[in-house]
Amino acid sequence: MMEWRWKSLPVILLLLEGVLSRHWAAWMPTSISAFKESCVAIPCSFSYPEEIRPSAVHGIWYFNSPYPRNFPPVVLNSKTNSAHEMYMGRIKLIGDLQTSNCSIQIDRVSNELQGKYYFRADLGGYNQYTYSEHANLYILDEPFVVQPQEIVSGTEAEITCLVDDNCPDMKPTVTWTDIEGLEHHNVYARLEENNGAWKHISTLKFLPSYKNHGQQLGCKVTFPDTELEYKGFATMDVKYAPRIIDINSSMETMEGTQVVFLCVIDSNPMSRVMWFKDDLLLKEDYTGNLTLELEYVTYNHDGIYMCAAENDYGHVNKSIGLAVMYPPWKPSVNASLVAVEGETVTILCNTQGNPDPILTIMKDKQVLNSVIFQNELVLEIPSVNHEHDGEYWCLAENQYGHSNSSFNLTVVFSPLVLPESKCKVTKDNVQCMCTVKSNPDPYIMFEIPEKNFTVSELNAEYVHSQRNGYMVSSILTLQKETKLPEVVLCSASNLYGKKVHELFFQDTNTLIWAKIGPVGAVVVFVILVAVGGYMIKTREKKNVTESSSFIQTETSPSYSGDTAKKNLKKTESGEICAVEVK
Repeated sequence: MMEWRWKSLPVILLLLEGVLSRHWAAWMPTSISAFKESCVAIPCSFSYPEEIRPSAVHGIWYFNSPYPRNFPPVVLNSKTNSAHEMYMGRIKLIGDLQTSNCSIQIDRVSNELQGKYYFRADLGGYNQYTYSEHANLYILDEPFVVQPQEIVSGTEAEITCLVDDNCPDMKPTVTWTDIEGLEHHNVYARLEENNGAWKHISTLKFLPSYKNHGQQLGCKVTFPDTELEYKGFATMDVKYAPRIIDINSSMETMEGTQVVFLCVIDSNPMSRVMWFKDDLLLKEDYTGNLTLELEYVTYNHDGIYMCAAENDYGHVNKSIGLAVMYPPWKPSVNASLVAVEGETVTILCNTQGNPDPILTIMKDKQVLNSVIFQNELVLEIPSVNHEHDGEYWCLAENQYGHSNSSFNLTVVFSPLVLPESKCKVTKDNVQCMCTVKSNPDPYIMFEIPEKNFTVSELNAEYVHSQRNGYMVSSILTLQKETKLPEVVLCSASNLYGKKVHELFFQDTNTLIWAKIGPVGAVVVFVILVAVGGYMIKTREKKNVTESSSFIQTETSPSYSGDTAKKNLKKTESGEICAVEVK
């Protein structure tokens, strides 16, 4: 390719001849570059007035000045085949001056050769002319790597390496280095000419990602059969949307502790970072990481937290959960209430805790209803009665604590006469007890129909009452008479009803023998016989004469089924004994 370019130069110059209109004019690239220690060919053509008919054409190249009187260094003098010492062995004329081709080649270029190059035509005699057109030679240490104005993650990008290719004897080889990690990368090459200067253009196409941000790519230029090597580098500034690289995991904590959330963002450029709770913005900043501090957490802090970040290239967010653990609150229960027997009563108990507690409704240390891991418990009593009356407790418990609340259920009901309501016959009197359970308190009356006898606790001479909660015991006391009444009635009444109950008699002595049983009776009888015998023997030894008089005890009126007469008589031995007379 390079060889074709230089062989075609005379044709180009002939085409330019018409343009130059046969007057003093020159053409050469205004700027041309070469790598240090490589070579460079400066293409050149010139013209002169057509009326001049030189027999020979010579030329002189000057360095940095077009005026001979300033004695600029001579790059090449074709007439004398001489040059300044710094060009000796480096310069050669590769064009044909006779055809107006003044191209030269400089080998092993170095920094001191960088500058302006002027051509002077020598057509003999006074026909000499230094052209003002000149070429600027630049000596390079590395290739020029061009990046796009912006590299965006996920969008195809191109990075170009520009290599001057202006020497027919040395063809550059261009390779890319440090391209590991580039996705879908390919290299394309082409030659491009600009005002006579040629460049080898190598283009690296790839799909960048955030991983390539800050990555340095290398463009390496070598020349075959030489040890020359030149490298240019480009550090990529990849723009990409934010990504969350570190954030707390969902957590649980006790109420009253301190919690710190950390969200670390990677983005280019810097992102706006925000913390939200339930769509409420809590904190924001333009930063790489943002902390959210909760000094003293309560149940209100329980919920979902979200870290979000955004910049011009996208946005990202991630949510985490915070579970605040706390003991159950004091349960909320029904207000104390009064229910009529038979009504339906619903007991509601609710609370709040984390985790959800175990709820229990109890009465008299007995569990009536219970649920696990719920905040509400309902107990329904379809038809209340007097047994449901009392104090109820709602207990809430989880592993972090417990609490409870109580309430009273008052059941109003008609009187209930209890089984222990009876009449008892004692030695001196008759006592009838009527025990009633009711709410509100009952009005209790005793009635003996056959005697047309009615009394209540208002008659303190006969009746007295004792109260214990909803229990009322009224006791009727009468003197014992010859005959017991056939019927004793107890009536109890309140706002909700009336109850009449017949009280049955129960003899005290009979009760005693019934309690000790047959075996006990035999044992008692044996003891009494032994004691009686011992007393008789003791009194015989004393030989004491007793008086025949006796003391008769005063007795109260009695009620008896059989009328028995008993007299006390004195025995011959002086003992007093009872003799039954029929």
